This record gives sequence, C-alpha cells and structure tokens, in this order.
Amino acid sequence: MDSFTVISIFLFILLLLLGSGLWVGLALLGTAYIGMELFTSRPTGDAMMTILWRSSSAWSLTALPLFIWMGEILYRTRLSEDMFKGLSPWLSRLPGGLLHTNTVACTVFAAVSGSSAATCSTIGRMSIPELRKRNYPEHLVLGTLAGAATLGLLVPPSLILIVYGVTINESITRLFIAGIIPGLVLALLFMVYTAIASRFTRNWNPAQEARMSLREKLWNSRGLFPVIGLIILVIGSMYTGIATATEAAAVGVVGALIIAAFQRSLTLQTFLDSLMGATRTSAMIALLLAGAAFLTLAMGFTGLPRTLAEWIGSLGLSKFQLLLVLLLFYIVIGMFLDGISAVVLTIGIVEPIIRQAGIDPIWFGIFVVITVEMAQITPPVGFNLFILQGMTGHDLGYLAKSAFPMFLIMVLMTLLLIIWPELATWLPQHVKI
Repeated sequence: MDSFTVISIFLFILLLLLGSGLWVGLALLGTAYIGMELFTSRPTGDAMMTILWRSSSAWSLTALPLFIWMGEILYRTRLSEDMFKGLSPWLSRLPGGLLHTNTVACTVFAAVSGSSAATCSTIGRMSIPELRKRNYPEHLVLGTLAGAATLGLLVPPSLILIVYGVTINESITRLFIAGIIPGLVLALLFMVYTAIASRFTRNWNPAQEARMSLREKLWNSRGLFPVIGLIILVIGSMYTGIATATEAAAVGVVGALIIAAFQRSLTLQTFLDSLMGATRTSAMIALLLAGAAFLTLAMGFTGLPRTLAEWIGSLGLSKFQLLLVLLLFYIVIGMFLDGISAVVLTIGIVEPIIRQAGIDPIWFGIFVVITVEMAQITPPVGFNLFILQGMTGHDLGYLAKSAFPMFLIMVLMTLLLIIWPELATWLPQHVKI
C-alpha cells in the first residue's frame, strides 16, 4: 500500500474520532492503535504499554504540573488588581494610555502562569471594567487583551514549550531562554500598535489620569514587587544555571504560596482549588502527550515521517519557502485545535522535516509557539475569544475583528523571526546551562 493511501487512512480515522466528540488524547491513542493493527506486524498492546510508560515517566515532564500549580495559586490571589494599580501610574502618559496595562500586565502574568487562557481571564477580570470606566474604546480594550494574553504561551515558563521540549527531546531550560527575547519583542510590537491605533481611532477620548509624584507611583506599585521578585527568582535561577526547569518550578510554587499567604488569599479552599485545577490540566496534557507519543511510534513503524520528509525534500523548497508552508499549515490547524493539541498532533511528522532541512529545533520551537499563539484568537476555535465572550457578552465575530490586528502582528513576528533567527538563538548560545 502506497504512503498516500496510508496517510489518508490515518487522517480519516483521526478526523472520525475527533468528530465523534472523543477527547483529543484518546483520539490519538485510538488512531495509533488502529493504524498499528492495520499496517504493522508488531504486537500493538506491548508497544502501547511501553511507549505510554516512557512518555509518562520522563523526568523533564515533572516541571509541567509544578508550573501549572504556580499559575493556579497566583490566579486566586489579588495579583490582577495589584498589577493594574501598580502599572497604571507609569503607563498613563504613554501614547495609548492605560491600554498598555493589558500588554504589560499580560507579559508579567505570563511569566508566572505559562497559560494563555489563565492570563486572559486573570488580567481581563480587572482591566476590562477599569478601562471601560475610563471610556477607552471597547474594540481596542478587547483586541489588545486578546492578543497580549497569547504571550502566556511564549514567555517562560510556557506550558507549550515544556510540551514541545518533552515531545522533541530538547532542553526545556534552553527553550525557556530562547523564548525571552521574542516574547519581549512581541510585547513591544503590541505596544507600538496600541500607540498608533490610539492616534487614528475616531472615538478616542479616555479620561485623564491624575498626575502622581515618584513617591506615590512607587507606593502604588508596592504590590508588584513580590511577583517581579518571583519572576526573577524562577527565570534567573534557570538563566544562571543554578536550577533546572523542574527545580525552578518547585521554587516558583513555594514563592507563589508565600505571596498568597502574605496577601491573605491562601485559605484551605483556595489551596485545594489550585491543587485540583493543576491536577486536571496536568492530566489532560499528559493524556495528549501519551497519545501523541503512541501515534508517532505507529507512524514511525509505517515509515510515514521518513517518506514525507523525503517527499518534501524532493520538492526543492528553500528553507524560507518551507517555513512559509509550515506557517500556513499551523495557522489552518490552529483554527480547529488548541495550541498544545496542534503541537503534539503534528510534531512527530514535522520533526524529521525540519531536521533534514537543517532548522534548529530550539529556534523552531519558538516559531511554532508564535504560530499556534494565533490559534488563541482565530475562530471558530479561539480560546481567548471564548473567554472574552463569557466575560463581555460580545459575539465571536466582533471579538475576532477586534483581535485581527494582533493576529497580523504575530504573523509579522514570525517573519521577523525567520529574517533574524538570532532573536531566538542568541541568548541560548550565550548562556551556560
């Protein structure tokens, strides 16, 4: 049976299982099981048990539930309120005014949560009412928030970078370090757009903020210092090589518990809620990784990844052309799957292609994350749009239109990353881990 027919059967089974409403992780497992039964002679049960244990017991995977738990703890504190109060005096005089609090607050929270959805929900709870009260244009309030919240996928500690690193067997710490500069550049691009949009929006008439002295600004910002200290501790310990990603995650959990205790928001109920929230998210991602690992093994036995890589190599595409094809591919995939599912579903096929093309897998991890970030704000399955719909009552069309400029900025960011790969590779190359 030729490779095209085998690929078509795999895709048909996968789409059939996904369309039935089955969980993505179980759909991957089912597709792999049926594929091995149909196209290989190896005992399927033995192979499945071996790969499921191997994928679930990877030491690098232990960082995942810890970073998720750190974000869950801080999600239940007064962090969003403290961030808005602390950032607004410093940002109110910039072109675009307090709209910049969306971007800066999302960047800060992303550095302690690793989740786009948690970032969008946490920052949105505080910034939307405050910006509405000050008469900022609704489409800019929601558009900048939807776009900036995607930084939760890129700014370390990013959950999707952990998933990518485990899947492709690359250093999670190096991936985290590689994401720092692109994350800051993307945040800067969002702020530049906000400044420009404020100049060309017809109904721009926000209320003016009262001027504050430097002493008053610092006093208002006092709630930010513990979180900034936690970020420096977690990221800095990895940057300097003092701690691995897993050790830094453990430090982050302890720091988050201390912050919550000082804010008097750490009760037995919030502790248990954060623990159960982290458990649910971690179990979901673990099932995805197990399914993806088994599907990768099944396709490997059929020779599909190697055949596909050879076929793409025979097309004679330049590295730039290949990356443009992958960019469009992930944009389309992202319209129907969340970022983590998109990565675990495709990386088994894409990895041999990028390695054969001589593309740095660390750099490609950042490229993939930026492309799947777009999935958070593209209908029909845009999770940030769903979160904002629940918070504001606006229809998805209005929200998608408001977030479209941020989508274009992320496309621009991927092109900048292709033109200047050093944005993602320079820091990991100059940091001793």
